[in-house]
Amino acid sequence: MARLHSWQVSVAQAVEIQRQLANRVLTGGQLATPRFIAGVDISAADAQGVATGAAVVLEYPSLKLVEVGVAQGRFDFPYVPGLLSFRESPITLAACEKLTVVPDLILVDGQGIAHPRRLGLACHLGLFLDKPTIGCAKSRLCGGHDEVGAEVGNYAELKDSGEIIGAALRTKTGVNLLYVSIGHKIDLKTAIHWVMNCCRGYRLPEPARLAHLAAGGNLKPERDAVTAEAGSQGRLFK
Repeated sequence: MARLHSWQVSVAQAVEIQRQLANRVLTGGQLATPRFIAGVDISAADAQGVATGAAVVLEYPSLKLVEVGVAQGRFDFPYVPGLLSFRESPITLAACEKLTVVPDLILVDGQGIAHPRRLGLACHLGLFLDKPTIGCAKSRLCGGHDEVGAEVGNYAELKDSGEIIGAALRTKTGVNLLYVSIGHKIDLKTAIHWVMNCCRGYRLPEPARLAHLAAGGNLKPERDAVTAEAGSQGRLFK
């Protein structure tokens, strides 16, 4: 894992870090068929102030659960809209450090470049992990889009000041749209492709959905879920 900066920063320092790191995000690149796809998410803090970050790894194309990494901690950064990655990344990265399976792609419950400074959580994690990442957000942080058709797979470009920053994607009929954006090392068309390929009848793609369940304590990994073959690849984040 890259150590790009300290997490012990002020709000003003965090904004400046975002502006600097945004220039390092790679918004292009084709991804070959992945063998393992990860999803990451984090829960809200409980009554004791403890939040849970989760990273799950699924085998593709079966989308069978392979491994779950969970970490807990307290938020050290205040809640500031647009700076959630400074609040959530340390615990999320700690969950990623628990993994032994090397993911080829990571789906993040959060924004990618669909962010006022073009550095949402998916971008931040992608830079730290040096992996292709996709932002899969349930709400829109900035920009606007045209109406999206009712058929699954339809989407409209999400634009901010004329710049395409993502897509409003229909992943399930009759439910709210999913906002997909580039995180790192992937282009938007490819990101949409893999999000749709990972949907199994829910609004969220399966890696993100299972990560959400794991972060909430509602997903229990099967014993010995990691196969010997997958485990032999060694630790990615150490």
